[in-house]
Amino acid sequence: MENPPKRILGIDPGTNVLGFALIDADKKQVKVLEIGVVTFAHIGDDHTVKLQHIFEQVQDLIQQYKPSEMAIEAPFFGKNVQSMLKLGRAQGVAIAAGMVNKLTITEYAPKQIKRAITGNGNASKEQVAGMLESILHTKFTDQKFDATDALATALCHWYQTSNSVLGGKKSHSGWSSFLKDNPERLKK
Repeated sequence: MENPPKRILGIDPGTNVLGFALIDADKKQVKVLEIGVVTFAHIGDDHTVKLQHIFEQVQDLIQQYKPSEMAIEAPFFGKNVQSMLKLGRAQGVAIAAGMVNKLTITEYAPKQIKRAITGNGNASKEQVAGMLESILHTKFTDQKFDATDALATALCHWYQTSNSVLGGKKSHSGWSSFLKDNPERLKK
């Protein structure tokens, strides 16, 4: 008897735009249930109101899709300390929404997510989105990078916790390795 698919919520936290993705994953396939963004710019500059909305939106996603696990991107250190603090708060309230709903929550550094998807911890957002399209055989060109980053976070979590790469498909260490094994994928 096979185990049911694992439902994972991926979150790319932000105070103006929050990316989210929900996947069902098992040893045979990964199915994208939902991918998108929630924007908070219309709320204004009151940071506490934005945090409340982030908490409520993540709660709504959890209650609607009933994931058992949440993977969330950790804030990265940039030059602007205030931005990092705001991202940390957004991440904190998203984690709190998961905790209230008893989800298993795992945090991943941006480089770890990029490395899991592309084989390169310094990959661009465009490269991550492109590799997701290749892996999942779905177009994400109409999605914002916040959404594809959330999807990458969920897929990274699946890879890290399942020791499976989509039914035994070969893992690649980067674009060169992937193209060597899949020359037909290169468009000339």
